[in-house]
Amino acid sequence: MRFLYVMDPMCGWCFGFQPELEQFLSNYPAAENNWVMGGLAPDTDQPMPEELRQTISSYWYEIEKKSQVIFNHDYWQLNTPYRATYLACRAVIAAERLQENSAQKMAKAIQSAYYQQAKNPSLQETLVACAYSIEIDGDEFLKALNYQETEVLFQQHLSITQQLRVSGFPALFYINEENQAYPLTLGFCHAALLEQRFSHIIEN
Repeated sequence: MRFLYVMDPMCGWCFGFQPELEQFLSNYPAAENNWVMGGLAPDTDQPMPEELRQTISSYWYEIEKKSQVIFNHDYWQLNTPYRATYLACRAVIAAERLQENSAQKMAKAIQSAYYQQAKNPSLQETLVACAYSIEIDGDEFLKALNYQETEVLFQQHLSITQQLRVSGFPALFYINEENQAYPLTLGFCHAALLEQRFSHIIEN
């Protein structure tokens, strides 16, 4: 049994979805889980425009109402936000290269730094600290983060995202033995509904 999860560690809805995802996957402990970095926003060194800051910060309140998570709203006062998530995506891929099956741990570490500790995950130093928190050597991680091979892998992740026609996150798929992908959700969803949809796919 295999599930494929397309996400971005800097996507607020993915943070809101994380408890639901974990609850659903806990029912299938033997399943293979593949994490794909969807890439929400390309690299930029330009600070986020004020209008966009207000829009995204307002989403956090909306996500809190629909999910089990709480955001640290101090982030917006303590940081210079950038609309750049590709580095955080590469960080998850780099962590996975250095430590097998660490993609989920690294994504959660980035989410914790960003949404709970009000740290800026668009900065390398934040991502190095996240790697260190899951027991990956900081120097090794920094090298891996900037390897060309990591960028090549990230482009493969973006290609998978396009092939699956994912235009928003989170997106969870069931992959059957014939390698066909069945969407369980394209967007935020509660665990009970994921279970219902998965049961329907299996029965049919």
